Amino acid sequence: MATLDLFSLEPAQPDTAAHQRLLALREQLHAHGHAYYVLDAPTVPDAEYDRLFRELQTLEAVHPEWASADSPTQRVGGKPLDAFTSVRHAVPMLSIRTETDTESTGAQAFDARVRKELELSDSDAAVEYVAELKFDGLAMNLRYQQGVLVQATTRGDGEYGEDVTQNIRTIGQIPLRLPEGVPPVLEVRGEVYMRRDDFEALNERQRNRIAAGEKGEKTFVNPRNAAAGAVRQLDPGIAAQRPLSFFAYGLGEVTPATAGGPQFGTHFAMLQTLKSWGFPVAAEVDIARGATELIAYHQHIGARRDTLPFDIDGVVYKVNSLALQQRLGFVTREPRWAVAHKYPAQEQLTTVLAIDVQVGRTGKLTPVAKLAPVFVGGVTVTNATLHNEDEARRKDVRVGDTVIVRRAGDVIPEVVSVVAEKRVADAAQFTMPHICPVCQSAAVREEGEADYRCTGGLFCSAQRKQAILHFAQRRAVEVEGLGDKLVEQLVDANVIRNLPDLYRLGLNALASLDRMADRSALNILEALEKSKRTTLPRFLFGLGIRHVGEATAKELARHFGTLDAVMDASEETLLGVSDVGPIVAKSIRTFFEQPHNREVVEQLRACGVSWPEGAPADAGPKPLAGMTLVLTGTLPTLGRDAAKDLIEAAGGKVSGSVSKKTSYVVAGSEAGSKLDKARELGLAVLDEAGLLELLK
Repeated sequence: MATLDLFSLEPAQPDTAAHQRLLALREQLHAHGHAYYVLDAPTVPDAEYDRLFRELQTLEAVHPEWASADSPTQRVGGKPLDAFTSVRHAVPMLSIRTETDTESTGAQAFDARVRKELELSDSDAAVEYVAELKFDGLAMNLRYQQGVLVQATTRGDGEYGEDVTQNIRTIGQIPLRLPEGVPPVLEVRGEVYMRRDDFEALNERQRNRIAAGEKGEKTFVNPRNAAAGAVRQLDPGIAAQRPLSFFAYGLGEVTPATAGGPQFGTHFAMLQTLKSWGFPVAAEVDIARGATELIAYHQHIGARRDTLPFDIDGVVYKVNSLALQQRLGFVTREPRWAVAHKYPAQEQLTTVLAIDVQVGRTGKLTPVAKLAPVFVGGVTVTNATLHNEDEARRKDVRVGDTVIVRRAGDVIPEVVSVVAEKRVADAAQFTMPHICPVCQSAAVREEGEADYRCTGGLFCSAQRKQAILHFAQRRAVEVEGLGDKLVEQLVDANVIRNLPDLYRLGLNALASLDRMADRSALNILEALEKSKRTTLPRFLFGLGIRHVGEATAKELARHFGTLDAVMDASEETLLGVSDVGPIVAKSIRTFFEQPHNREVVEQLRACGVSWPEGAPADAGPKPLAGMTLVLTGTLPTLGRDAAKDLIEAAGGKVSGSVSKKTSYVVAGSEAGSKLDKARELGLAVLDEAGLLELLK
């Protein structure tokens, strides 16, 4: 058998399948490590890199004769960029072991290993640990001499890092000078990261620059990628524009206690001292005693993971006692006294099998990538949203692409980016359809909006439940008792396919539904019959035309007088209506241009739905024009809706809150805090008689 010095060149090896796989893994990991650490352009998710790394470790353990100094398992990270000065770390920046068992047994296994190394029995006390967050950022070493920041270096390959002092000085959280009493030499280690809100704001600025045609701009894949890119900017002025943050979690070289350095007994005490010196330390750091408390910490942080303002991919456990840390020591390049306990990966690689377009309850069209099943974020994912046409085009997702998929907690899975080098030949660019894939009505994208929407709201089966609930609500035609659960049953059982089917319901169909007694069924039928007698504003509002609310429906009815006049009005004519602008006019016109929608309206009329119609309202001056009124309490004869209709018909507006801009407060019996507020502000207060007099 060939012998090999670890630091010599690798001798000739047998041409076996296992050896070829080992060589291929090394090449892949070198390429991925270079892209991740040096170019700041990751090509695979962390979970995929970890899987390949573990496979290589296993092969090398089985075949130690194939060991090589250039294996990725013998180094911590990538090489420094040539553009920065290379700096040797006084104390190597080593990695810690990763516990890939994401369940509670991962914490139990670590505690068991520590207890075994310390030769503790079951009767001995629990080991005390410090539990911390595992940040997803860029490791940094800050060197202070006589209390002044003199150098900041990246981890690099663990032995040598990059001097990025000028860029690190731009991070406001990192102190440039420390208080009196700190050691003459102090190296503080921590993580440079970017908050999620800062990351989103940065990417929004980048998108605006790209849209403005600025060359060389790009958006970033994730906050870690953005933070690393900022730290490695050659121009500190550009780095200063990137919102970076920092957390401290450890020490490098420190003047020893015998020469005036600090004396710490525990890791937790060291963190608290760093905090007192002005370094930010994560608030989530905690003491945990034994495996039970480690498990509780892991679960607690896991539940909060998606609400944290920054990304983490796990937690870190460290033996708290520094004396015990020294006793436990290291194995190869990893401390026995610490471990990183990960959570289920939130990003994974998979393949796009197809791109479908789904229609939501409100008619919104959403492109959805159909994926080869992949386990990510604790569940198997087969679909991922592409949000809208702009996002699908920006990410350039195509059928056949290998993509990075992300799922965090309850967030809908989404495609983060495409692995461009794996794109299949002749992959076609995605094009958003301009026809609804469900009902074939026109799909339109209004000016200033990102989404396409189906215009067949009364006909489209995807919008059926939403259309019925909107039509039957109290402010529309009002079908008392027709709520979400009943509509769900009626639609799912295919009893109702469109709005006119409501008025064709029979007692047997209703009574056959779950938890629907004969008396309840009769009540629904009576409510349906009552709803046939409505008003034109209520009917128009009930149709669910996009941008047409109650106030606009009233103005349309007042201006045109009849439904046919509204349905046949041109965009130019609609623009003559108060409260109707170009977007609303186009939406109304598009809605009534769809034959399906007109057919539903005619069927509703045929079912007996009716309302009073008349001549268009006089366009002369209105007595309450420009006034804002607030209603409070119960009026003697007018209901709240009737009073509101009268006020709006006279040109006034009804508000739900009292302010200095309120013209009048109309108060009935049992008026509450609104009346008190009106008196406090010295506003005019009317009763019902005063309102009717004002309306004259």
